[in-house]
Amino acid sequence: MKQILIYLTGLTLLIPTALKSSTLYDRSNMEMKNGALKSAVFAGGCFWCTEAIFSQLKGVQKVVSGYSGGKVANPTYKEVCTGLTGHAECTQITYDPEQITFAELLEVFWTTHDPTTLNRQGADSGTQYRSAIFYTDEDQKQEAIAYKAKLEEAKIWSAPIVTEITKFEKFYPAEDYHQDYYANNTNQGYCRIVITPKLEKFKKIFKDKLKIR
Repeated sequence: MKQILIYLTGLTLLIPTALKSSTLYDRSNMEMKNGALKSAVFAGGCFWCTEAIFSQLKGVQKVVSGYSGGKVANPTYKEVCTGLTGHAECTQITYDPEQITFAELLEVFWTTHDPTTLNRQGADSGTQYRSAIFYTDEDQKQEAIAYKAKLEEAKIWSAPIVTEITKFEKFYPAEDYHQDYYANNTNQGYCRIVITPKLEKFKKIFKDKLKIR
C-alpha cells in the first residue's frame, strides 16, 4: 500500500494568485482523430491522486493512469515500483482546448503537488514519483518552460523546482485495477486519508473549472 503523503501545502495554494494568467501509445496515438482534442502527459506522484484530480476538470474528456519516461517496454506496476525501469507514474489527459487550455492544466499540475522534492512526493519516494511534464509538441514545451520560469521568478517555493520537462516518447497504460482507482475505492484507507482531503482542497481552489455533476 502506498504510504501517506500530504499535498497542497500553503505554498502551493499561492500559485493561482501569483500566476493568474499494457497497450503502447506512441506519438501518433496521441493525436486525436477529429483534430479537435489534444493530450497532455504529467507525472506528479501517485497516479491515483492525479487521475482523480484531472478527471474533475471541465474540458477533460479522459484520464488514463500509466507509465512514461522509462526504458523498458510494457512495464508492470511491480517493475515500475522497483525504480529500475526509469518510468514515472503519470496520467495521460485528453482534453478539449476550447474548454481548457494547456496553461490551465499546468496551473492545476503545479498547484496539486510539490515540484521541489526530487523523486519524492510526501512519504512516497523513488524515481517513479518524480515531477515531470512529457511535452508532445514544441508549443507544450515552450509553455511549460515559460510557466516554470514564472513560478521561479515569483518564488512560490523556497526550494528550486525540480520538475523534469522532457519530450514525450511512449506511454503505457497501467493495469486495469489502477484505472478510476479513487472512484472505485473511495473507502479504501489511502483514498480516505490522502486523496479525499486533497481532492476537497483542489475543488475549493478550482471550483470555476470543475465539471457540473
